[in-house]
Amino acid sequence: QKKKLLEELGENRLPYLTPADADFHHLWKTKYSKLIFRKSDTVPEELHEMVQKGFLTLREHDCFFQDLVRIKGKDFLTPVSRILIGNPGCTYKYLNTRLFTVPWPTEGYDIKYCSPQIHDACKALTKLNDYLHIEAVKTLQGQNSFETKEIKDTAVIDREQSFATSLVEQGSVSKDQSSACVPEDDSISLKNRTSYNLTLLNYMDPLQMLYLKQEPYFGMGNMAVSWHHDENLLERSTVAVYNYSCEDSAVEESGEEGVKGRDPAVWHVGLKVAWDIETPGLAVPLHQGDFYLMLDDLNMTHQHCVLAGLSPRFSSTHRVADCSRGTLEYIFGQCELALQNLQTDSESRALSLKSLETAVVKQAEEIHNEVEFEWLRQFWFQGKRYLKCTDWWLKPMAELEEFWRKMEIMTSLVLSEVRKEQPIEEQRNETISCFLLVLKERQKLRKEWAAR
Repeated sequence: QKKKLLEELGENRLPYLTPADADFHHLWKTKYSKLIFRKSDTVPEELHEMVQKGFLTLREHDCFFQDLVRIKGKDFLTPVSRILIGNPGCTYKYLNTRLFTVPWPTEGYDIKYCSPQIHDACKALTKLNDYLHIEAVKTLQGQNSFETKEIKDTAVIDREQSFATSLVEQGSVSKDQSSACVPEDDSISLKNRTSYNLTLLNYMDPLQMLYLKQEPYFGMGNMAVSWHHDENLLERSTVAVYNYSCEDSAVEESGEEGVKGRDPAVWHVGLKVAWDIETPGLAVPLHQGDFYLMLDDLNMTHQHCVLAGLSPRFSSTHRVADCSRGTLEYIFGQCELALQNLQTDSESRALSLKSLETAVVKQAEEIHNEVEFEWLRQFWFQGKRYLKCTDWWLKPMAELEEFWRKMEIMTSLVLSEVRKEQPIEEQRNETISCFLLVLKERQKLRKEWAAR
């Protein structure tokens, strides 16, 4: 569909607007109202200094890495280099790659950093995280108040214009409108949707890149990050993005031409309505210290991209990651669940399985696969990158490896039972069939990882 659309467009690109266009603010208000932009002068200067110094520290210590992501069965290196910082034991998965947080300083956790400077950089990110959380809550509260006022004003006008409408009908309309716009529990909802548990930091120097993809739909120019929805987020949660483009006077005053609409020397965030070929896109310039918020369901209804400027650029993208299956607490709990089926003889110390029921065996073997392919291989596939900052992950990974070894023993015990020469009952046959399916999946994934 995408290829066909591009062929039909040819040189007749879809329109897009920048702040220089007369209709820009009207379009923003009507089609992109859940994108909130804040200039750098709204942020405390002390916070700017801490965060920007932190970015430079992490770059000096070679803490930014290109990710090898998997798209449609093929591996690609990301043009942008990244590092994930956040709650201890938290992970974030995108494009089939799981990133593991460099833990920011957290009370109750013993986190040893490779240098005091890296500690300070991570601490600066927690300060920025706290600030953006407060700003997001205030913005959402303001929007809720505004929407509630609009509903009340509309209801008053409607009553004046349609006085004959029955009280029953008025009651139902008011109820429907208020429930659609006002959260069921403001304080809990706002807290959940803005309590960022991690930030994905990005860095790129466009002048060091041999090739950057061109934005295909609108002709916006070089892209650092292609059109996408952010993955693995809590539903309707806010994403906050702080921008630090290392601008200098030469870049600012370049006046370079060549891309209609936007200044190609300046970084921009591009937005478009998903699956919409009629609404113009937006290209919003990003300067040093600016930040923006993507509120509510904007990440689901719209797509965004990052358009490269000429200067190196850092960003800190704060997210409420859906960690239901992405924390150490979760995967350790899964391991304990699987190992409940393993028992040790009190005298001989021999290991055996408590049950060969289909559901029990299937659950243990699926957890076995999850530990190996979603955690151990994902972690070690990325090499020793995390040791640039901290050795915090080495201990839990060693514990996971020990759990995995026990699960390997459990697999061997099931195989031993399968090989026994005895009449195959219906239930045993079902267990064997289910077990072999999981083993085939494991074999396939091991071959894929070996090839990578």
